[in-house]
Amino acid sequence: MELCVYQGTFNPIHNAHIRIAEYTLKKYSKDGIIFIPAYIPPHKDYDGLLAYHRLNMVKLAAENNPKFYVSDIEYKREGKSYTYLTICQLYEIYKLNKKIKFIIGTDAFNKIESWYETDKLKKIVDFLVYPRENEFNEKELYRLKLNGYNYEIIPLKFNDISSTQIRDFVKQNKSIQGLVPDKVEEYILKNGLYKD
Repeated sequence: MELCVYQGTFNPIHNAHIRIAEYTLKKYSKDGIIFIPAYIPPHKDYDGLLAYHRLNMVKLAAENNPKFYVSDIEYKREGKSYTYLTICQLYEIYKLNKKIKFIIGTDAFNKIESWYETDKLKKIVDFLVYPRENEFNEKELYRLKLNGYNYEIIPLKFNDISSTQIRDFVKQNKSIQGLVPDKVEEYILKNGLYKD
C-alpha cells in the first residue's frame, strides 16, 4: 500500500486544495489521499471549536471522491499537531511498502527546517511540493535537496485562492461561491463562521 498525506489547517478547505489533491491522486498516488486537518497547528493559534468545524468542512469537501479519506488522528491526540508524530503513527497503523508522500506548498516547505524533528521527518517521507506563487523559482529550494530533503515539484499551475482571502470575503459579506466546494460554503454560512 502507498499513502499520500495532505496535512494542513484547512481554514477553510477550498477548491485549490481539492484541485491539488485530484492532480496528485492522478499522477502520484493510486491508493488515495489522506487529508489530515491539524488540531492545533504549532505556529498558529486556533480554538478547539474552530478545529472541529475545520474537520467537518474537510469531510464535506472530500465526500465526492471515493479515494479521498479524512483522518482525525491529530484530534484524537489533541495538543499541538506535529507532523513527525503524525507520520510515525501512520506507519504504525498501515502496512506500507513505500515511503509516505507528503503534499506541501512552497511557502511551508521553505520553512521545513524549523519544523519539529525535521531531521527525522525528512528520512521517512518524500515531499510533493506545489508552487504557491506565480513566479516560483525552483532554485530557491535546492538547498533543501542538498540537506537531504527528497522532493518533487508538482507541475501544477498556481491557483490564486487562499483561506485568508475566503475568511476576509466572509467577514466583508462577499460571495465565496466558486472558491470553496458548495457544501463547505453552506456549512460556513449555516454556522456563522469567520464573521468576527
